[in-house]
Amino acid sequence: MRLSAFFLGLMAVVAPASAQSAEPECVVLLHGAGARGVVMKRVEARLRRAGYRTVNITYPSRRAPFEQLARDYLPERLRRGGVARAPRVHFVTHSMGGLVLRLHLQEARPDNLGRVVMIGPPNHGTIAADSARRNRFLHWFFGANLRHMGTGDDALHHRLGPADYDLGVIAGSGVINPIYTRKFGGPNDGIVAVESTKLAGMRDFIVLPYSHTMILFRRETGRQVLAYLQGGRFAPAAAAK
Repeated sequence: MRLSAFFLGLMAVVAPASAQSAEPECVVLLHGAGARGVVMKRVEARLRRAGYRTVNITYPSRRAPFEQLARDYLPERLRRGGVARAPRVHFVTHSMGGLVLRLHLQEARPDNLGRVVMIGPPNHGTIAADSARRNRFLHWFFGANLRHMGTGDDALHHRLGPADYDLGVIAGSGVINPIYTRKFGGPNDGIVAVESTKLAGMRDFIVLPYSHTMILFRRETGRQVLAYLQGGRFAPAAAAK
């Protein structure tokens, strides 16, 4: 009896320590075209406070083509980030990052894939990219991938399938330039039309009243990302902040 009591007491002491040292779930963050990982910092901070380990990747969106990003660059960064050892790895993307991830998951899906949240993804291209191609400065700034984010025959989305993974999409509807955004013919975030963000197979969808870039810095965006990663559904929308 004394020996049994000793082992029971030992387990009571060791078990909490083991639970605390368990590997947390991981969230990989991917920014949009022409940006860097710093733009994802506010969302990342929300996730870290919730107990997730984060891997915030800056990738050469202007220089490397989609195929290189999805097949070489991203897998190497995931390996270096040690995401394979996590119980589950989730992804949170913004804009172009969603297309990079779609191509990657289509060809090399992690065995421990969890949930995916895409923010403002041009899942069916965007006329903003079509217009930018005609501007020499914008074409130079965004690089060769710009034409693949448009609506033409050479757009990447034509080669990508529906979501066969746990996906939630956050669209924006904040308008900065009302004259330009009339070209979209419907609600948009100034860069991507709300309808273009939708993807067959997604499990939930929400529209927040923010513009394409500012959506990353709003408290409500972080709250919705966290809600989806934790429960597979977005939360009832709160007042815009």
